[in-house]
Amino acid sequence: HLGQLKRFSLRELQVATDSFSNKNILGRGGFGKVYKGRLADGSLVAVKRLKEERTPGGELQFQTEVEMISMAVHRNLLRLRGFCMTPTERLLVYPYMANGSVASCLRERPPNEPPLDWPTRKRIALGSARGLSYLHDHCDPKIIHRDVKAANILLDEEFEAVVGDFGLAKLMDYKDTHVTTAVRGTIGHIAPEYLSTGKSSEKTDVFGYGIMLLELITGQRAFDLARL
Repeated sequence: HLGQLKRFSLRELQVATDSFSNKNILGRGGFGKVYKGRLADGSLVAVKRLKEERTPGGELQFQTEVEMISMAVHRNLLRLRGFCMTPTERLLVYPYMANGSVASCLRERPPNEPPLDWPTRKRIALGSARGLSYLHDHCDPKIIHRDVKAANILLDEEFEAVVGDFGLAKLMDYKDTHVTTAVRGTIGHIAPEYLSTGKSSEKTDVFGYGIMLLELITGQRAFDLARL
């Protein structure tokens, strides 16, 4: 255990996800695939299986980053429940979010379900802003998300917004106002200065948040190739 964080065995997570069965895939992202799982205690989880990027000293770095992510605890942030690390696997375990993401609620709604009402949309906008503000202002070192978008804002049973996928892009050192690394993010959601310089800051996240707000209000994708 790292604090409240549980270290799972690979076997536990294989059993939970039915050996990472395709039928349990909740989503695919830049960092890897996410699987729905049921732990031995019956609780539902989302298991993120990270793409392999083996680097010397990677295990220690991964553990450090996991500790940092686990310290970011806020009502509007997706809580990390645990992790698993083997020589070939890196996995993160999160609580399962019953109502999916803002993106799926806006775009993949069953025909018989009403669209999100305005009070709910307002709550989502406020909740996700509070979550991001916590990452920027109350984490030390501060965490810049770098991929804020409707697909990364998840909704719990009460449709309260929780920001997911933070801390994965690289932890931001508070002594640095920016970090130069591979540009991570989603086309149409990346701040122009980040795309052109590779330098990210809180403002990168504010840009992504603005695009997410546009989608939340219009119900449309901000960047849709089909409409170009």
